Amino acid sequence: MAFSGDNYCFGCGEKNPIGLHLEFTPLEDKVVAKKIVAKEYQGYSNVVHGGIVTTLLDEAMGSFIQEKYDEQAMTGRLEIRYKHPTPVDEELTITAWQESQRRNILTMKAQIETSDGTITAEATAKFAVVSLK
Repeated sequence: MAFSGDNYCFGCGEKNPIGLHLEFTPLEDKVVAKKIVAKEYQGYSNVVHGGIVTTLLDEAMGSFIQEKYDEQAMTGRLEIRYKHPTPVDEELTITAWQESQRRNILTMKAQIETSDGTITAEATAKFAVVSLK
């Protein structure tokens, strides 16, 4: 489900013809999506572009907040750790969860994992819950 209002979000928007069309499923205390990133989104040969990796992680954390709190949030700080190259044309699992909350600031975590269990990237972020209505 897209939460941007007009379904044109680059990460999750159903109507965005060049978007990633991510669909997250809530599971206990996290959200999870499976995604095969096409070669059109590569940087180096057969490796997902770092900006797209960042988008996958950021979108996962934002989707968690939307799912858990039915609120929209803005990324205030985002730190990415690229651990291994993230492959194109292979199924990836993108997972996000909440670490803590202080007032309207949520500390979030996310990761991308390959089918063989390799964690290719991790993110830590602070999100501010905001009313965009």
